[in-house]
Amino acid sequence: MTSTQQTGRLYGVGLGPGDPSLVTVRAAELIGKADVVAYHSARHGRSIARSIAERYLTAGQIEEKLVYPLTVETTDHPGGYRGALDEFYEEAADRLADHLDAGRSVVVLAEGDPLFYGSYQHMHKRLAHRYPTEVVPGVTSVSAAAARLGQPLTEAEETLTVIPGTLSEEELTARIASADSAVIMKLGRTFPTVRRALERAGRLADAQYVERAFMAGERTGPLADIDADTVPYFSVAVLPSKVAPLEQPAPPAEGPGSVTVIGTGPAGPLWLTPEARGALATATDLVGYTTYLDRVPERPGQQRHGSDNKVESERAEFALDLARRGHHVAVVSSGDPGVFAMATAVLEVACEDAYRDVPVRIVPGMTAAHAAASRAGAPLGHDYAVVSLSDRLKPWEVVAKRLRAAAEADLVLALYNPGSQSRTTQVGLARDLLLEYRAPGTPVVMARDVGGPTERIRTVRLADLDPAQVDMRTILLIGSSQTRAVERGNGTQVVWTPRRYPEE
Repeated sequence: MTSTQQTGRLYGVGLGPGDPSLVTVRAAELIGKADVVAYHSARHGRSIARSIAERYLTAGQIEEKLVYPLTVETTDHPGGYRGALDEFYEEAADRLADHLDAGRSVVVLAEGDPLFYGSYQHMHKRLAHRYPTEVVPGVTSVSAAAARLGQPLTEAEETLTVIPGTLSEEELTARIASADSAVIMKLGRTFPTVRRALERAGRLADAQYVERAFMAGERTGPLADIDADTVPYFSVAVLPSKVAPLEQPAPPAEGPGSVTVIGTGPAGPLWLTPEARGALATATDLVGYTTYLDRVPERPGQQRHGSDNKVESERAEFALDLARRGHHVAVVSSGDPGVFAMATAVLEVACEDAYRDVPVRIVPGMTAAHAAASRAGAPLGHDYAVVSLSDRLKPWEVVAKRLRAAAEADLVLALYNPGSQSRTTQVGLARDLLLEYRAPGTPVVMARDVGGPTERIRTVRLADLDPAQVDMRTILLIGSSQTRAVERGNGTQVVWTPRRYPEE
């Protein structure tokens, strides 16, 4: 190439899902005008991309067949499977670069969209910074599958998650459980794993199967009915929108229901586990203290039953009654439901004769103590005790006895429910009791509204703990004799308890 010769232009052209009539006008024009048409194929030499574009090819064009050295087979390449593919992509890019350097225009064909799980993207990353490049989008397999099913993927505030089926079963289960709507790509040999993950996530009944959308041999249907031995690579699993069509309202609950008690963590969505997200998404009814229910996004078709904070037993009975009538109920609890929260209230009622046959499951959440500790450093780095200062359900004498025992054992203390409008003396009483065993300078972490908009984390000396600064949204972490509060070089303070305890 001479110094005055212009290079050719690179085009990544999306062909859509398979039907040549779904190729865009721009893509058809470029294919017909290109000097070089390149396409990937397996070692058998047949290219689906070329078959889609065939009607748009013209005489005299150079065809570059980019044949993969392997697909899923083993290889003796020193770099393994990834090394063999990287070497192939480098060689393929060099071949295309020769044409571009000679001034020829190069169209690289790509099924679906070029930059959506497409082979073209490997050429793009190696060539687009060196040559003028244009990418022509195409209809993705995701859009094609939804069109063939005739079901919306997302509506209103729903989100769509695209998941490769090549992930591990545990990871697939977590992603599926936390998704509103989802499309799972790359089935074929991964189908049994994907099916198990859908079942574990409680979403198998919702899953639809689409094979070769807009291609010969197209097949659709409920995924649960598909024989794993018949599933090709060109197939997807779809979890469509949960918003019921107007002409097909959501069917009433059938069969036995269930109750799932779900920990939502100390604050908003960032603290939810994937399991908790999935359980919330699949529930027909949400039951809980209104303040905690407000943290859960509204979903079409779900019924929400809010109540006051002091009616735990009534709330549990209401949830179990719904479940007996076939509803799948999520009882929402802040933090972890098993730590001074709704799990015990539900199980107390569930163990009565009337409710013994109702399935009950507990989904854990991030506790307030652990969330607060993470903000302060690592004050719970050694043995610790968790005590509720509330005397609403137990006498103060019991609380004081437990505080004294923990103090004598030199345990770090996480104090829940320290005060409220109706309980104003407990923090002062606890402080004075602990000062009988702890030095006045013992670090105390005061953590309020952890993860919320008014979060405030302070560390004070035990002797300076002011009950007036503590309310029901505050948790107190009181150090042991070994707990340290240290100023670090960046001006921040960290509180931590050593993992080793000194020998007597």
